[in-house]
Order: sequence, then C-alpha cells, then structure tokens
Amino acid sequence: MIRELKNLYHLLLAVLASFWYGFPGRKLTVIGVTGTDGKTTTTTLIHELLKAIGKKVSMISTVGAVIAGKTYDIGFHVTNPDPWDLQKYLRQSVDGGDEYMVLEVTSHGIDQNRVWGIPFAIGVITNVTHEHLDWHGTFDQYLLTKLRLVQWAKRAVINRDDPSLYTHVNSYPTGDRLTTFGLGKNADVNPTIYSFTTTLPGDYNKSNILAALAVGQILKLDKQEMLKTVAGFEGIVGRMEMMQKKPFRVIVDFAHTPNALLQVLSTVKKTTKGKLIHVFGCAGLRDHTKRPLMGEASEQYADTIVLTEEDTRIENVSEIMDDISSGFKKKKVAHRYPDRREAIAYALKIATPGDTVILTGKGHEKSLCRGTTEYPWSDQETVKELLEKNAHKK
Repeated sequence: MIRELKNLYHLLLAVLASFWYGFPGRKLTVIGVTGTDGKTTTTTLIHELLKAIGKKVSMISTVGAVIAGKTYDIGFHVTNPDPWDLQKYLRQSVDGGDEYMVLEVTSHGIDQNRVWGIPFAIGVITNVTHEHLDWHGTFDQYLLTKLRLVQWAKRAVINRDDPSLYTHVNSYPTGDRLTTFGLGKNADVNPTIYSFTTTLPGDYNKSNILAALAVGQILKLDKQEMLKTVAGFEGIVGRMEMMQKKPFRVIVDFAHTPNALLQVLSTVKKTTKGKLIHVFGCAGLRDHTKRPLMGEASEQYADTIVLTEEDTRIENVSEIMDDISSGFKKKKVAHRYPDRREAIAYALKIATPGDTVILTGKGHEKSLCRGTTEYPWSDQETVKELLEKNAHKK
C-alpha cells in the first residue's frame, strides 16, 4: 500500500510539474541511462562526448548536475530528483539554449513515475545485477522495471554481454531501434570497431565506454573525436579515485552492490603487490538480501576485511555486519569497527608498502546517515586527514 501511494504521489507531482514547466523535455534530445552499475560514468562520458564537439548539453547524475553550464552539487543519497525539481532542471536547460540532456535514471525513478512526461530519444541499460530487491521484490521485477526505459525510448542501447538481460529478450526493441554494445565481437559496438585507449581500469569501465560510444554512434558523432575524448577522460569523483599511490595505495570507490564489488576488487587485486585491505559496510533499510553476497565478494579478493557503517539509518550496525559476514564461505574473521572513521584509521595503520586500501560504498557522497540524521561526511577528506596525521607522527 505504501509503495502504491508513493508511486501515485510522484505521478501526480510529475503531471503537475510537466504542465507547470511546459513539458521542457520535448524541446531537448533526452538520453536516459539506467543499470545497476556504471550509470554515472556512462552518463558523464556521454556528456563529455557531446560537449567536446561544441554541443550545448546538460546532465543530471548521482554525483551532480550540470544545467545550462552551471554545476549543482548533489552529494546525498539521490540520483533522480523529485519530479518538480527534475522538470525545473529541464526547463532551465531549455532556457539556457541546450540541445541535449543526459539523464541518469534509476529503477526507483522509473517505478515511482518520477520521469513521467520526459520523452527519451535514447535509452541505455549498462547492466542489471542484484540490487533494490527491498523495493522491487524480485530480481525479475527489478529487471523488467529497467527494461521500461528502453521500451519508452525511440532508440535503445543494451549491454550484449549481460546474460540477465537476455532472459527477457522478447521485451527488447527490435530492428533499427536496437544497438548493442559489449566486449565481444557479436555486439554492434565493440573494441574491434572502436579501438579506444583509456586510463580507466577494468573491463567494467571498458563496457561503460562502449555504451557511451554506442550513443555517439546513434547521434552520428565523429569517430575520431569520440576516441580522442575517451582517451582524455580521467573518470569522476568517488569512482576508483586514487587518494595515495605510495608507499601503499588508497582508493575510494562507490561500489555498493555485489557485482560492483566483484568488478572493482578483482581489478584492484591484479595490480596489488601486497595485501588488499577492504573497508566497507552496507546501507540500512535497504536490500537485506545483497549483504551476504557483498561479504562473499569481498572475501573472494580481500586479504583483510574491515567492516563498518554505511548509512545505517535506524538499523543496528552490528546486525548489518553480521548479515555481511554470513556470506563468508571461508569463514574469514573480519575486523569490525562500527565507526567509519575508526575503521579507516585501522586500515591505514596496518597497511604496509605495496598494499592497497580500498574504501567502498560512499564514493562521492557528502553525508553519512545515522538514525534519522544526515551528518557531514567525506571518505576522501577523512583519508587525507588521517594520512596527514600519520605523517606528522613519523
């Protein structure tokens, strides 16, 4: 009942906002990007591809928004703003003379009707893996919600390498409406066709790049200009962000799903000479079923696991850590620090030359939710303060 009321509320708000602001999305080429992981990187790169050739383009992503040339910080726990703010941003984009809007779209945004009234020229699905089952109930329902974006859009871009997407192949757009991307040669857009170079690590980032290139291909952007932009793209805040390289590496990443942890940790492990030390937790009042899967993913690659808080809200942090630990197959004993700052301090204290300390779950976010209060927080600033403090002690 609560879900239905929330969806109805957002639908009514979206209808009112669309009429109030004059359906601004109709005056823009709107590109929507959804998926469990990789949305923000893909959204940002599409924005960069268009900007590089002089197109007037706005963007709304998890990290922030760029509207008619002005940057807005969105550092809390939201991707799709409520419909009123979303339509307001679209109107500002139109009034600023933009031609394009690149919009990161969540399954909540789709299911709750937050994006109602926005005509999508292109819909992109980066991948679909385990997440948000607390809201959607089943993985199948979550997947079908994601697919609604590409069903709405005039053109669809889908990850050919994602096996879960092909369980619902009959839900796909067909013919000229569909473009696939992937690392394999059976995809329409692949590394053989687009031989790009990138500083971004991991196959998952190569996949994100190919998704962006597929959009560029549909928009008929110049191939060489796109490859040049990709080569110069250094990523975004809170996504494999290197805080220190020597004597040991410290990395901050937003990974907060089982698949994201597998991708990120496996990538980092390959380039770690010493121990891989992983600091993470799991959000309270969210999908409980992913917690043991996250524990299993961490145990698979991390030599030392440090469990801690991550927006516990009104849940007990010890119980959340128990849920994560229940996924350990090797019965590894994790170090437990309910306070995130103390957890990070411990990880930095035990790190030795050649090790990698990676903090996941917060990434770009600027707050930490304890109880019902949002407290100012930054993994990056905490790392800087602690490293500086440790340096003074030597």
